[in-house]
Amino acid sequence: MGLKTAGPGSISSGPVQSAAQGGEVAVSKAEKTAFDVKLEKFDAGAKIKIIKEVRSFTELGLKEAKDLVEKAPCVVKNGVTKEEGEGIIEKLKHLGATVVLE
Repeated sequence: MGLKTAGPGSISSGPVQSAAQGGEVAVSKAEKTAFDVKLEKFDAGAKIKIIKEVRSFTELGLKEAKDLVEKAPCVVKNGVTKEEGEGIIEKLKHLGATVVLE
């Protein structure tokens, strides 16, 4: 009798709502908003151009940018938006580098 007096939807609505809310949380955690631009490798003839380009989107000096590029594969820019990262990748690929967005 206790089930009939509680109402038809009150018993199952609590667990269903909890499961739906838990699913929404999992979906929002999967969306990545900050990316890293990773220089995989580059054409040796384009090294100077790549160093100049790395300096243009970082605040590194010439020596620091050179050291960073020479130790490829390495992350050259952290925490960028997808749009900003894709722009950097296009410029570096055009110069002869292999670059990925992580």
